[in-house]
Amino acid sequence: MARVVILDYGSGNLRSAERALQRVGADVEVTADHRAAMEADGLVVPGVGAFAACMAGLLHVGGDKIIDHRLAGDRPVLGICVGMQVLFDEGVEHGMQANGCGQWPGTVERLQADILPHMGWNEVQPPAGSTLFAGIEPGTRFYFVHSFGVRKWQLPPSDAIAPPLVTWAEHGEPFVAAVENGPLTATQFHPEKSGEAGAQLLRNWLDSL
Repeated sequence: MARVVILDYGSGNLRSAERALQRVGADVEVTADHRAAMEADGLVVPGVGAFAACMAGLLHVGGDKIIDHRLAGDRPVLGICVGMQVLFDEGVEHGMQANGCGQWPGTVERLQADILPHMGWNEVQPPAGSTLFAGIEPGTRFYFVHSFGVRKWQLPPSDAIAPPLVTWAEHGEPFVAAVENGPLTATQFHPEKSGEAGAQLLRNWLDSL
Protein backbone atom coordinates (compact mmCIF):
# COMPACT_ATOMS: atom_id res chain seq x y z
CA MET A 1 0.00 0.00 0.00
CA ALA A 2 1.48 3.35 -1.08
CA ARG A 3 1.96 5.89 1.70
CA VAL A 4 0.74 9.34 0.66
CA VAL A 5 0.93 12.63 2.54
CA ILE A 6 -1.50 15.42 1.68
CA LEU A 7 0.33 18.61 2.60
CA ASP A 8 -1.73 20.65 5.05
CA TYR A 9 -0.79 24.29 4.57
CA GLY A 10 -4.20 25.84 5.19
CA SER A 11 -5.64 25.52 1.70
CA GLY A 12 -7.36 22.84 -0.31
CA ASN A 13 -10.03 20.19 -0.14
CA LEU A 14 -7.99 18.09 2.24
CA ARG A 15 -10.64 15.65 3.38
CA SER A 16 -12.17 15.03 -0.04
CA ALA A 17 -8.68 14.37 -1.42
CA GLU A 18 -7.95 12.11 1.55
CA ARG A 19 -11.13 10.08 1.01
CA ALA A 20 -10.55 9.80 -2.75
CA LEU A 21 -7.02 8.49 -2.27
CA GLN A 22 -8.11 6.06 0.43
CA ARG A 23 -10.81 4.68 -1.88
CA VAL A 24 -8.20 3.81 -4.51
CA GLY A 25 -5.97 2.06 -2.00
CA ALA A 26 -3.55 4.58 -0.53
CA ASP A 27 -2.48 4.87 3.10
CA VAL A 28 -3.10 8.62 3.55
CA GLU A 29 -1.98 11.15 6.15
CA VAL A 30 -2.91 14.85 6.17
CA THR A 31 -0.08 16.80 7.79
CA ALA A 32 2.46 19.61 7.48
CA ASP A 33 5.15 17.54 9.21
CA HIS A 34 8.36 17.75 7.19
CA ARG A 35 9.63 14.28 7.99
CA ALA A 36 6.33 12.60 7.09
CA ALA A 37 6.12 14.63 3.87
CA MET A 38 9.66 13.71 2.89
CA GLU A 39 9.36 10.01 3.72
CA ALA A 40 6.01 9.36 2.03
CA ASP A 41 5.90 7.49 -1.26
CA GLY A 42 3.90 10.35 -2.74
CA LEU A 43 3.14 13.95 -1.73
CA VAL A 44 -0.09 15.70 -2.74
CA VAL A 45 -0.17 19.52 -2.79
CA PRO A 46 -3.81 20.67 -2.94
CA GLY A 47 -5.02 24.25 -3.24
CA VAL A 48 -8.13 26.37 -3.66
CA GLY A 49 -8.68 30.11 -3.78
CA ALA A 50 -6.18 32.82 -4.63
CA PHE A 51 -2.66 32.08 -5.86
CA ALA A 52 -0.99 34.57 -3.49
CA ALA A 53 -2.82 33.27 -0.41
CA CYS A 54 -1.99 29.65 -1.26
CA MET A 55 1.63 30.53 -1.87
CA ALA A 56 1.82 32.37 1.46
CA GLY A 57 0.45 29.32 3.27
CA LEU A 58 2.86 27.03 1.45
CA LEU A 59 5.85 29.20 2.40
CA HIS A 60 4.67 29.35 6.00
CA VAL A 61 5.02 25.58 6.42
CA GLY A 62 8.14 25.32 4.24
CA GLY A 63 6.22 23.52 1.56
CA ASP A 64 8.33 25.00 -1.22
CA LYS A 65 11.44 23.41 0.31
CA ILE A 66 9.66 20.09 0.81
CA ILE A 67 8.71 20.05 -2.88
CA ASP A 68 12.26 21.00 -3.90
CA HIS A 69 13.87 18.32 -1.74
CA ARG A 70 11.48 15.60 -2.85
CA LEU A 71 12.02 16.36 -6.52
CA ALA A 72 15.79 16.48 -6.04
CA GLY A 73 15.51 12.92 -4.73
CA ASP A 74 13.20 11.87 -7.59
CA ARG A 75 10.30 11.43 -5.16
CA PRO A 76 6.80 11.97 -6.62
CA VAL A 77 4.72 15.11 -6.05
CA LEU A 78 1.15 15.71 -7.30
CA GLY A 79 -0.25 19.25 -7.41
CA ILE A 80 -4.02 19.78 -7.67
CA CYS A 81 -5.82 22.97 -8.82
CA VAL A 82 -4.02 25.94 -7.22
CA GLY A 83 -1.56 23.32 -5.97
CA MET A 84 -0.63 22.97 -9.64
CA GLN A 85 -0.59 26.71 -10.27
CA VAL A 86 1.91 27.48 -7.50
CA LEU A 87 4.43 25.18 -9.19
CA PHE A 88 4.89 27.82 -11.91
CA ASP A 89 7.03 30.97 -11.75
CA GLU A 90 4.32 33.47 -10.86
CA GLY A 91 0.65 34.24 -10.56
CA VAL A 92 -1.03 37.51 -11.53
CA GLU A 93 -4.47 38.17 -10.07
CA HIS A 94 -6.30 41.51 -10.06
CA GLY A 95 -3.10 43.30 -11.05
CA MET A 96 -1.09 41.79 -8.20
CA GLN A 97 1.92 39.57 -8.90
CA ALA A 98 3.08 36.80 -6.56
CA ASN A 99 6.04 34.48 -6.97
CA GLY A 100 5.42 30.74 -7.21
CA CYS A 101 7.69 27.77 -6.57
CA GLY A 102 9.34 28.10 -9.98
CA GLN A 103 9.40 24.41 -10.87
CA TRP A 104 8.17 25.37 -14.35
CA PRO A 105 8.46 28.69 -16.20
CA GLY A 106 5.18 30.41 -16.87
CA THR A 107 2.52 32.72 -15.52
CA VAL A 108 -0.85 31.88 -14.01
CA GLU A 109 -3.28 34.54 -15.22
CA ARG A 110 -6.96 35.19 -15.84
CA LEU A 111 -8.45 33.09 -18.61
CA GLN A 112 -9.84 34.97 -21.60
CA ALA A 113 -13.38 33.61 -21.48
CA ASP A 114 -16.87 35.11 -21.53
CA ILE A 115 -17.97 33.14 -18.48
CA LEU A 116 -15.83 32.85 -15.35
CA PRO A 117 -15.22 30.97 -13.20
CA HIS A 118 -14.79 27.92 -15.38
CA MET A 119 -16.90 25.64 -13.22
CA GLY A 120 -18.06 22.16 -14.10
CA TRP A 121 -17.16 19.24 -16.33
CA ASN A 122 -14.87 19.61 -19.32
CA GLU A 123 -12.97 17.38 -21.71
CA VAL A 124 -9.18 17.27 -21.75
CA GLN A 125 -6.73 16.38 -24.52
CA PRO A 126 -3.90 14.28 -23.07
CA PRO A 127 -0.86 13.56 -25.24
CA ALA A 128 0.17 10.16 -26.52
CA GLY A 129 2.10 8.14 -23.98
CA SER A 130 0.42 9.64 -20.92
CA THR A 131 0.67 7.51 -17.78
CA LEU A 132 -1.76 9.69 -15.85
CA PHE A 133 -4.60 9.16 -18.33
CA ALA A 134 -3.90 5.48 -19.10
CA GLY A 135 -7.13 3.51 -19.43
CA ILE A 136 -9.28 6.66 -19.57
CA GLU A 137 -11.37 6.98 -22.71
CA PRO A 138 -10.91 9.98 -25.05
CA GLY A 139 -13.58 12.60 -24.43
CA THR A 140 -13.79 11.83 -20.71
CA ARG A 141 -14.72 14.87 -18.65
CA PHE A 142 -13.11 16.09 -15.43
CA TYR A 143 -14.32 18.63 -12.87
CA PHE A 144 -12.84 22.15 -12.96
CA VAL A 145 -13.34 25.19 -10.70
CA HIS A 146 -11.06 28.11 -11.58
CA SER A 147 -10.81 31.51 -13.25
CA PHE A 148 -7.04 31.55 -13.68
CA GLY A 149 -4.73 29.19 -15.46
CA VAL A 150 -1.57 28.73 -17.52
CA ARG A 151 -2.37 29.90 -21.04
CA LYS A 152 1.08 29.24 -22.54
CA TRP A 153 3.55 26.42 -21.94
CA GLN A 154 6.95 28.11 -21.75
CA LEU A 155 9.46 25.37 -20.89
CA PRO A 156 11.90 25.23 -23.83
CA PRO A 157 12.72 21.82 -25.33
CA SER A 158 15.93 20.12 -24.22
CA ASP A 159 18.09 17.42 -25.76
CA ALA A 160 19.19 16.35 -22.27
CA ILE A 161 15.83 15.39 -20.77
CA ALA A 162 12.54 14.04 -22.04
CA PRO A 163 9.95 16.77 -22.58
CA PRO A 164 7.06 16.95 -20.11
CA LEU A 165 3.71 15.59 -21.27
CA VAL A 166 1.24 18.49 -21.28
CA THR A 167 -2.53 17.96 -21.33
CA TRP A 168 -4.73 20.80 -22.57
CA ALA A 169 -8.36 21.81 -22.12
CA GLU A 170 -10.35 24.73 -23.47
CA HIS A 171 -12.61 27.32 -21.90
CA GLY A 172 -12.69 30.42 -24.07
CA GLU A 173 -9.12 29.54 -25.02
CA PRO A 174 -6.71 26.63 -24.50
CA PHE A 175 -5.09 26.27 -21.07
CA VAL A 176 -2.87 23.70 -19.37
CA ALA A 177 -5.03 21.05 -17.70
CA ALA A 178 -2.29 18.66 -16.52
CA VAL A 179 1.46 18.12 -16.66
CA GLU A 180 3.55 14.95 -16.30
CA ASN A 181 7.22 15.80 -15.77
CA GLY A 182 9.16 12.92 -14.21
CA PRO A 183 8.35 12.84 -10.49
CA LEU A 184 6.34 16.08 -10.75
CA THR A 185 2.72 15.72 -11.82
CA ALA A 186 -0.11 18.23 -11.62
CA THR A 187 -3.73 18.74 -12.62
CA GLN A 188 -5.74 21.95 -12.91
CA PHE A 189 -8.96 19.95 -12.46
CA HIS A 190 -9.99 18.15 -9.27
CA PRO A 191 -9.55 14.38 -9.66
CA GLU A 192 -11.08 13.88 -6.21
CA LYS A 193 -14.32 15.44 -7.53
CA SER A 194 -14.24 13.78 -10.96
CA GLY A 195 -16.00 10.50 -10.25
CA GLU A 196 -14.65 7.27 -11.67
CA ALA A 197 -12.43 9.08 -14.18
CA GLY A 198 -10.73 10.93 -11.34
CA ALA A 199 -10.42 7.71 -9.36
CA GLN A 200 -8.72 6.00 -12.32
CA LEU A 201 -6.33 8.91 -12.67
CA LEU A 202 -5.43 8.70 -8.97
CA ARG A 203 -4.92 4.92 -9.32
CA ASN A 204 -2.59 5.57 -12.24
CA TRP A 205 -0.61 8.05 -10.14
CA LEU A 206 -0.42 5.62 -7.20
CA ASP A 207 0.74 2.83 -9.51
CA SER A 208 3.58 5.07 -10.71
CA LEU A 209 4.95 5.72 -7.21
